[in-house]
Amino acid sequence: MKVFISADIEGTAGIAQWNEADRSHSDGAEFRALMTGEVIAACEGARAAGATEVVIKDAHDSGRNLLLDRLPDYVRIVRGWSGHPDEMMFGIDAGFAAAIYTGYHSKAGTEANPLAHTSNMRISRLLLNGEVASEFTFNTLCAARYGVPSVFLAGDAGICAEARAMVPGLAAVETLEGKGKATISISPAWSRRLIREGVAEVLSGDFTRALPAMADHYEVVIEFSDPTCAYRAGWYPGAKAHGPRAVAFEHKDFAEILRALLFLKV
Repeated sequence: MKVFISADIEGTAGIAQWNEADRSHSDGAEFRALMTGEVIAACEGARAAGATEVVIKDAHDSGRNLLLDRLPDYVRIVRGWSGHPDEMMFGIDAGFAAAIYTGYHSKAGTEANPLAHTSNMRISRLLLNGEVASEFTFNTLCAARYGVPSVFLAGDAGICAEARAMVPGLAAVETLEGKGKATISISPAWSRRLIREGVAEVLSGDFTRALPAMADHYEVVIEFSDPTCAYRAGWYPGAKAHGPRAVAFEHKDFAEILRALLFLKV
């Protein structure tokens, strides 16, 4: 059994400030270690359930955050950004049994995490088929496009609630909740234990139904904080203005939505 892990940091237990998510800041070292610890816990849970190989996409910022020498000897690591439209899911394919998400966070425009955002800080909201979407929204649909179910997520309470509602059978561990600019978090050791146990349990059961429904047609709308970003994005083939700070793009193939996002949101 092959398992794919997409690892972010803004939903890691204990995190509260942007400096802690910055690998170049002195605060970043501690949270790179905590991010790595949660990934290792997910690997151990997968291994206990029979996984023979785990592929990890380091999916935060530079894509170079995980402390590699701490990772177990049955994993492969995808670092950096290839330029492929799968982005945070790059490396996944139809050969994987399941996808897992660690350190995930709430979407832009919500108050569930002081570090809530979607993709980058230029975007105020990202909508898919009329609903405000998160990074998880797009990533789990990316996995589903390959027929890979999304079975487990660890992150803030807001993204856990969204993930459970979107994906039947998905298990989730709530690491923290936001209160204004503060967070209330479980301890890192507690988080690691729950992740290890949760991944092992879900992968030991029947998780084949953990696939979100795919639509027949998709429209993505990007609302930018700066109207000049919308003007630039409007030059992408097929994109159209959608208000003073927004552009829209639609297509029946979700792969084309991901391709468009790669260029529209930069």
